[in-house]
Amino acid sequence: MALNVLKFLAKILKEISHRRLVFIVPSATEMTTQAAADLLGCSRPHLAKLLDSGEIPFVKMGRHRRIKYEDLLGYKQKMKKLQEALLVEMMEGDEEAGLYDL
Repeated sequence: MALNVLKFLAKILKEISHRRLVFIVPSATEMTTQAAADLLGCSRPHLAKLLDSGEIPFVKMGRHRRIKYEDLLGYKQKMKKLQEALLVEMMEGDEEAGLYDL
């Protein structure tokens, strides 16, 4: 356990040394649509489309939607993997077309 805490602390210090913001958020935290959109770096209307299409799960509290932080991170990781796969596909296509010298 102590080793995990030290690794966690080392990660935090590394991020801070690169002048990056560090947030410690419990995974069960529910976020507003605006906070979720800010975290994803998209507009609130775009996030609403993602919620309505079922891409990201949410719960309704009265008229307001709340998104679990862990669901948001799951979506963000899924999109990152998709982007990486598409980038690799594009690079392979360029290599086949002779646009890269190996």
